[in-house]
Amino acid sequence: MKEKHIYIIGSKGIPAKYGGFETFVEKLTENQNNRSIKYFVACTRENSLKSNINDDIFVYNGATCFSIDVPNIGPAKAIAYDIAALKKAILLAEENDDKNPIFYILACRIGPFISKFRKKIHQMGGQLFVNPDGHEWLRKKWSLPVRKYWKMSESLMVKNADLLVCDSKNIEKYIKSDYRRFYPKTTYIAYGTDLAESTLSKNDQVVRDWFSEMGIFENEYYLVVGRFVPENNYESMIREFMKSNSKKDFVLITNVEENSFYDRLKKETKFDKDTRIKFVGTVYNQELLKFIRENAFAYLHGHEVGGTNPSLLEALASTKLNLLLNVGFNREVGEIGAVYWEKNNLHQVIDESENMSQQDIKKMDLESTRQVQERFSWDYIIDEYESLFNI
Repeated sequence: MKEKHIYIIGSKGIPAKYGGFETFVEKLTENQNNRSIKYFVACTRENSLKSNINDDIFVYNGATCFSIDVPNIGPAKAIAYDIAALKKAILLAEENDDKNPIFYILACRIGPFISKFRKKIHQMGGQLFVNPDGHEWLRKKWSLPVRKYWKMSESLMVKNADLLVCDSKNIEKYIKSDYRRFYPKTTYIAYGTDLAESTLSKNDQVVRDWFSEMGIFENEYYLVVGRFVPENNYESMIREFMKSNSKKDFVLITNVEENSFYDRLKKETKFDKDTRIKFVGTVYNQELLKFIRENAFAYLHGHEVGGTNPSLLEALASTKLNLLLNVGFNREVGEIGAVYWEKNNLHQVIDESENMSQQDIKKMDLESTRQVQERFSWDYIIDEYESLFNI
């Protein structure tokens, strides 16, 4: 059987130690079904070292991984990494004498440099696939010049890609509309999530220790998990929760160390005076995190920028009731299995949710789980990718 070589650039690498793209590459390689596909994965040196891997080239999950060294040059580091990784991938493809390789770039960071790489890729009979990710240029953490770079870079990636693989229908719609002058070729393949229930029970020591230390009780808290950045609407969620009549806690699993946004919010809202609001740091034990999701009264999701969000899929699979910010990205994923809120009415939605019957909550739970099983299981997503790569 003829091998098909796929080079994946843009994640920090595997073994996965980070978020979305890293988990995607981990699952894609770990659950591979089609053995005629051969994966090559670019990894940052830091990521490899976190797993005590010192080799320049190593095999993990059957994929050939290659570590890339990049100097620490601030925000431009990710751009330098993608360029170095793509150079190395093309070199490997030449050494392997590949026939029709696919170079799959995750995110749109290297637009100004991509046309010369595209030329090389086409000369060897290869194709350039791009995952446009979310709206990086809308993220409030970036200064205006950086945002302008992201937008320009995105347009050049779209212009040069042979195919754009969008993990959100809303992103696909945006690409087709905003860049119609380039006649972009797109396809939609969602992000996946793990559907298994937590292996922990309420009597396990690690569970009891965590709940006791945090001073919270099963089914008596609202939960949010994610990066503490402005575009995830923590400000709206905190202000609105403080306005609500809820007697339950609002538990935030997020890292806020040395975070100026956190300091500003504390000063402006005085949330630290509201005993219901509990910042509990991060939880790295995935089984414990799953248990915490499963035993929340409801999950709050305020993400406004980006495609299919991994933490939202995990919540829909695990948490009984999900309250989502009313934007296209969230509606396309939650459909009728969630309740939606606007930035100025979340306090009412919280109060109303506490008057919902157990039967109605159970109905929402079954519906959200069913949708995730049908559309977002890793098995389904991997089948879609393997069909795509095997063209």
